[in-house]
Amino acid sequence: TGGAGFIGSHLVDALVDHGDDVVVMDDLSGGFKRNVPTGDALLRGSVSREQDVAAAFADGPFDVVFHLAAYAAEGLSHHIKRFNYENNLVGSVNLINAAVNADVGHFVFLSSAAVYGHATGTLTELDLPEPIDSYGIAKLAVEAELAVTERLFGLPYTIFRPHNVYGPYQNIGDRYRNVVGIFMNRLMRGEPLPVFGNGEQKRAFTDIRDVAPGIARAPFVPESRNQVFNVGSDRAVTVNELAQAVAKAFGETPRIEYLPAREEVELAWADHSKFRSVFAPGPEHSLEEGIQHMANWARQVGPRSSSVFTQVELTKHLPPSWAAALPQSDDPPPV
Repeated sequence: TGGAGFIGSHLVDALVDHGDDVVVMDDLSGGFKRNVPTGDALLRGSVSREQDVAAAFADGPFDVVFHLAAYAAEGLSHHIKRFNYENNLVGSVNLINAAVNADVGHFVFLSSAAVYGHATGTLTELDLPEPIDSYGIAKLAVEAELAVTERLFGLPYTIFRPHNVYGPYQNIGDRYRNVVGIFMNRLMRGEPLPVFGNGEQKRAFTDIRDVAPGIARAPFVPESRNQVFNVGSDRAVTVNELAQAVAKAFGETPRIEYLPAREEVELAWADHSKFRSVFAPGPEHSLEEGIQHMANWARQVGPRSSSVFTQVELTKHLPPSWAAALPQSDDPPPV
């Protein structure tokens, strides 16, 4: 699921290269049909609709389910609670139910480092998750559901907690998530780079090429059975440093627009030794190399218009830059 999206499309590529037969289920709300290598393998549907999930499983039987479908906007999730839980939690339960009923052999779930919340230090998989946003809460609930389902119904699983993954095929037109894509799109449109707060919050930005192959191998690696893995880069940089790196890849000097701080984690940092010991990935791509690789792709596809999420449920405390983009009461309804 979510195979027409950013991480999902890279995972599909890795599975196809491995010789697997892949069926992709995606509602194309954040992905693109052109990202799926074999168009006839795309089933358009949403995991939040039980009938769509049933229709997808009618194309089975399937040996493995890779579940990546989600609306992964952490900051916005505070303001779209119902939408968040319907898509990220209820949708996952629909898929888990179908996998149990179809006797699927393994379930791979892409969770998020958002489950750690404000926890500090070098986080390991043994640290207690304490999410601070609705997105992280939904992801953690699915993790718990998978553990319970395995005990009661024998559905093996592997959970990955990635953070700040970037690379080609990312939806650079999404203004609410994927800061690397946002920066690149804004640069190509001649617009300033939006930074919440002072830009000194740190993130470990992760090249997709460093994580997709391991995720694809999970069902075939016995040591990954019923395990949770942090996946990401071992190098953390500030958002200000990221802005400089992205601008350098485009041969430009960044114009940064500092916006009021929002509710978010100051330091996203995790230990990845467990992932390395089980999957033995190659050397990590440097931030500079990875950013340049994505920038070369972004130049080819060109800038994209940034769509506005109009299904906001709570406008109170919505960041002003997001609130200003919402249709006003006297505006015509969106088409």
